[in-house]
Amino acid sequence: MIHVSYRGGGPVMSDLLGGQVQVFFGTTSLTVEQVTAGKLRALAVTSATRWEGLPDIPTVAEYLPGYEVSGWFGIGAPRNTPADIIEKLNKEINAALADPKMKPRLADFGGTLLPGSPADFGKLVADDTEKWGKVIRAANIKAD
Repeated sequence: MIHVSYRGGGPVMSDLLGGQVQVFFGTTSLTVEQVTAGKLRALAVTSATRWEGLPDIPTVAEYLPGYEVSGWFGIGAPRNTPADIIEKLNKEINAALADPKMKPRLADFGGTLLPGSPADFGKLVADDTEKWGKVIRAANIKAD
């Protein structure tokens, strides 16, 4: 395979749907509509578990044990933000995530809710930093 860089989802989806590109590792939010419409064939998801929005699509790990690549979004604050402000923000964010309308809305875009504490988020960041640091060192990747 040859890696081809694109400037955004629109151009790559155009080429994929037009047959100029045969394989694409894309985000669920970019591809799910085309998959459910039958315009694209999903081969696998890169998350650790099957996505409930497309439960018949296997994970890459079912073919390559241990493989897992997931993106996530989080909310951060400056290092010296007072603890009471962090607690208030966390409480309100978790309350928003608990809204029954939130899960199906995010699921439409391939998202999964990850409510938790600031410590939980810190652990996620630290674990991903360690994971990808190992990959970078093993592949001897250097910044240009």
